[in-house]
Amino acid sequence: MTNSPARDIDTTRPHSARMYDYYLGGKDHFEVDKLAAETVASVYPAIFVCARENRAFMHRATRVLAQEHGIRQWLDIGTGIPTEPNLHQVAQSVVPEARVVYADNDPLVLKYAERLMRSTAQGRTTYIEADVNDPAALLNSPALAEVLDLDRPVALSLNALMHFVTDAQDPYGIVDRLLAVLPSGSALALSHCTPDFDPVTWQKVTDIYTSAGTPVQFRSKDDVAKFFSGLDLLDPGIAVGHRWRPDGDPGATDAEVSLWTGVGIKP
Repeated sequence: MTNSPARDIDTTRPHSARMYDYYLGGKDHFEVDKLAAETVASVYPAIFVCARENRAFMHRATRVLAQEHGIRQWLDIGTGIPTEPNLHQVAQSVVPEARVVYADNDPLVLKYAERLMRSTAQGRTTYIEADVNDPAALLNSPALAEVLDLDRPVALSLNALMHFVTDAQDPYGIVDRLLAVLPSGSALALSHCTPDFDPVTWQKVTDIYTSAGTPVQFRSKDDVAKFFSGLDLLDPGIAVGHRWRPDGDPGATDAEVSLWTGVGIKP
């Protein structure tokens, strides 16, 4: 189910979620998104690798939290347009009783949210329309309360989201407020694009997104590590996406992936 009607979709300007859909080879985007995404690819051809590795990190982090840390609940903010396997499918393949709340503020995501609702009989999934910049409204959503028990551990999943929150919007304060309501044993799984390996190229990517009306702030490893302040980082700590507990040979280079990732547990 969803908790609000879809708003009109603006097809005159590119949107980051629809551009990401294009990077992943999806079909839920418009010509304006394709053109913007191809402009990014013209300066950073490995954007497709970055997107795939971001998705793969989410899959691995979800399995690790379910298998090794007893997590049975997830709050996935900035989930984007559904791409199978979705987080709940990964989690429920390990623990069928897993409960997942997806949150996003893009109307196209809302339009396709029914794809997210195919839960196992034992588990629950729902979608709420919410903005990470308003954590109080998100956490106080009745739909969230119907699915998640905030007295039990929850994994907060922020994949390729926080680089869309500039320093002026208080990104660290937002993550702190989200984590503050979660009990001990909860987790943060986060991925974040970085200019560390190719600053010139990533400045060009920044300019493309900003000129399209989507301000971004890509951060260094040290700045990404600040999101995990007070948490116990799982091995291997803050790592390039394809090097966080890889299933096999990472294959891609660090510069191609340009994505810092980590998973931390709240003491």
